[in-house]
Amino acid sequence: MKWLETSLQCARNVNDENVKSAYTTLYADISGCYKVLHDSDNARKYTELSESYKGAPSDKGPFYHGTKADLKVGDLLTAGGISNYKPELQMNHIYFTANINGAGLAAALAKGEGRERVYRIEPTGEFENDPNVTDKKFPGNLTRSYRSKEPLNIIGEETEWNKITTTEISKWRENLAKNKGEIIN
Repeated sequence: MKWLETSLQCARNVNDENVKSAYTTLYADISGCYKVLHDSDNARKYTELSESYKGAPSDKGPFYHGTKADLKVGDLLTAGGISNYKPELQMNHIYFTANINGAGLAAALAKGEGRERVYRIEPTGEFENDPNVTDKKFPGNLTRSYRSKEPLNIIGEETEWNKITTTEISKWRENLAKNKGEIIN
């Protein structure tokens, strides 16, 4: 519990949208500690705090989508494509991020023969934290990764991001091939 409280205090001190995404998990984990200690008042208090931070992400963007597809401003990206990581899986969502370098990584890993592209996008409807990365190693959504069932509108193309080397791409592909986890679709 001490580590969780220290993490929460550090998150509060940073006071950044990226870090606020961790509040839900931190409060819930602290509540769990109080439950183990049979302190129902504090357990309830931290459960309520956790619940108060749930809901739609508050990230305002800008948002990006990485791909090898040659698209133009005004095109819509839609759910229903085949997963880049499990070719037998048709995706129920379209994925995006508020991290331009994360979109660049997605472009590098994307299927296809085209060049890597990062598009600036606007969600046309509701979106949620990507549960495939959220809370997996650290609480919250530090990668600022999202998904939507609604289309994403392309509003521009970016040309500058930290591109990864072919060696790094190979390592990513190797690690993804070893990953036996399920994709939350």
